[in-house]
Amino acid sequence: MRLRNNWPSIRVVVASICMLVIAALVTGLPVYVRPQTDSLRPADAIFVLGGEDWRRHSLGIELGMAGWAPKVVLSHPDGPGDNWASENCGKAYPGFEVDCFLPDPSTTRGEAREVRRRAEQYGWNRVIVVTYTPHISRARFVLQRCFDGELIMVASPAELSLWGWASEYLYQTAGYLKAELEPGC
Repeated sequence: MRLRNNWPSIRVVVASICMLVIAALVTGLPVYVRPQTDSLRPADAIFVLGGEDWRRHSLGIELGMAGWAPKVVLSHPDGPGDNWASENCGKAYPGFEVDCFLPDPSTTRGEAREVRRRAEQYGWNRVIVVTYTPHISRARFVLQRCFDGELIMVASPAELSLWGWASEYLYQTAGYLKAELEPGC
């Protein structure tokens, strides 16, 4: 008898939760699923942000081979034990140099600080930044705090399951909140 009396309240709660989930999904589409990317143009460097999917690093090398910049910088926060990085860091390519670094801290913020440091050291004014699709918007947000030059954001493809996209929504949203709480570079 009590459950029947509470049924309208339960339906309102369930409907409210469903509406919040739908609103979050719709709001996140232009931020995580279809973020603003930029047209390629020549730059001072190609800067590839780290992460589990090494396709972004391969894309950075391909862009270097296509002549978009004379320098490709690969972040590999997993350190020297990583096989892909070990095989490609310091490797000689015709027409461009490849350099790798371990970000400090091992986050997008650490990578942004490295962009700033190298830009000051080498006089970079335009940098192509490669990361994967769900990270593009947040990476731009963090990098703009450290680098006053032009950022050209390029996305490597993201092949994620439904659970993967849900996880990225949560992870990237938490990253935005963290970035807001830590202003500046």
